[in-house]
Amino acid sequence: MDLFPDKSVPDEQNERSDNGLAPLAERLRPATLDEVVGQDEVVGRDRPLRQAIEKDRVPSLIFWGPPGSGKTTIARLIARTTEGQFIPFSAVVSGIKEVKTVLAKAGDYYRMSGRRTYVFIDEIHRFNKAQQDAFLPYVESGEIVLIGATTENPSFEVNSALLSRMQVHVLKRLDDESLQSIVRRALEDAERGLGEMHLEADDKAVELIASLADGDARRALTVTEACADYVGSGGRLTPEIVSQVQRKGIAVYDKSGENHFDLISALHKSVRGGDPDAALYWLARMLHGGEDPLYLARRMIRMAVEDIGLADPYALTLAIGARDAFHFLGSPEGDLALAELVVYLACAPKSNAIYTAYGQAKEDAERHGSQPVPLWLRNAPTGLMKSLGYGDGYQYAHDFDSAVTAQDYFPEEVGQKQYYRPTARGREKKIGDYLAQYHKIRRELKSRKGREQT
Repeated sequence: MDLFPDKSVPDEQNERSDNGLAPLAERLRPATLDEVVGQDEVVGRDRPLRQAIEKDRVPSLIFWGPPGSGKTTIARLIARTTEGQFIPFSAVVSGIKEVKTVLAKAGDYYRMSGRRTYVFIDEIHRFNKAQQDAFLPYVESGEIVLIGATTENPSFEVNSALLSRMQVHVLKRLDDESLQSIVRRALEDAERGLGEMHLEADDKAVELIASLADGDARRALTVTEACADYVGSGGRLTPEIVSQVQRKGIAVYDKSGENHFDLISALHKSVRGGDPDAALYWLARMLHGGEDPLYLARRMIRMAVEDIGLADPYALTLAIGARDAFHFLGSPEGDLALAELVVYLACAPKSNAIYTAYGQAKEDAERHGSQPVPLWLRNAPTGLMKSLGYGDGYQYAHDFDSAVTAQDYFPEEVGQKQYYRPTARGREKKIGDYLAQYHKIRRELKSRKGREQT
């Protein structure tokens, strides 16, 4: 059966690595699990997955982590370590028809040999949920071991039926120490790395490369290789050289993925928690990552009404002004308007009383349906409406002391409610004082009206 290559034949990775033409990041991929850096919680010697790999009992699984954290590398190492056949696909370039053909042959292979096929799907989130259904019967029967790699949260991007039959392993962003060790290994390794160039590297240069890589091993090695090409054999890598080669580090940021929602959540919660410095940091992160500034302006308008409300009504005015200022100035000048706004919002007194009150009012509106407006609150622009009692008994507030009446303004079915309960913070303290006086006067008027009726 010639569906699968013989494992004694060097794979594509090895062939490209041997000819020296492959990029450094490809040549330096770990050859064993012990060479994997920064992911001990997943494939360390005492971890369950490591033991499952060594015993050739790997379950279907998903590697979820940021770019350059080792998802594809670990999948390839599973292929090297286990006895099963390994078939890689990329969801970007592979069609589901091609995948189904291989799945069917993998089923035949399993029934003939008793050996399973490891099917690796890079960027599995790019297959829609209907396409992912094709894997389900093969995973369920054990004919294949499905290994998916994704940068997106599998809870949202992978079919729930498929996800329930797979283990999810979270690969973390590589820290600077791990990245520095990878860079140093690249500089020293004469067989697969740059060792034959006899380069020298300042510690600060290695630290800068790790910082620019932003958790991505592939990016760290790409920058290292570019610096090596720039200085040549026997050259020295300095922070100045690194800066010249890599003018600007690009932050990891996906405007449509989970990273986007994580960062906007961090910004919102920093504002809510009253920390202007943290709020500025998250704002800068999002702007630096390419987020639409007007999206940020819209979200901060929401913060002004949800988390500050009437404790400081000016917050909403300033938020609208910052949006208009950015729209007028553009970037980078308009960025300062957003920075000014985020600091103001973080420092403003907080109240979610309006947010809570509106939620309760909305709930009552939905629960009680289309209750009729009391007759005394209706307008009566025609004679017919007046004859039907529209407007009868309406009490004009300005005719009363303090402009307060005993009249009810809710439908009878709903009853009297108090949704809005102002805090004692900021301007809401004055609003609270007004409402306390308002309710006191109404109680007195209702009591007097009751005595008069009896």
